[in-house]
Amino acid sequence: MNELKRIWRAGGYSWQGLRAAALHEPAFRTELILFVILTPCVFWLGQSLMEYALLFGTLFLVLLTELMNSAIEAVVDRFGSEQHELSGRAKDMGSAAVFIAQINVLVIWGLLFYGRINN
Repeated sequence: MNELKRIWRAGGYSWQGLRAAALHEPAFRTELILFVILTPCVFWLGQSLMEYALLFGTLFLVLLTELMNSAIEAVVDRFGSEQHELSGRAKDMGSAAVFIAQINVLVIWGLLFYGRINN
């Protein structure tokens, strides 16, 4: 029973994190809106369960990396507002991770779209 309680609590903490990101992080809100807008496109562009999984996976990866980037930024900001090379590097690397996830969406979706229009 303790395991179920722990899992339930962990789910609550996760929900709090998602809620905090949606309330306080404009970039996460934008990516969440794009997720909702692009969801119907998954079913138009994908032609198999594997393609649906791939398309959804790229969208979830953007949300995941944005959450991690926001967490990094929050921790860095918590330590202080003074400029520090390592703080800037950490924030830049988090941002780069989001950028790579977004490029991943463009590449995967672009390849599947190219295949779809050339069949």
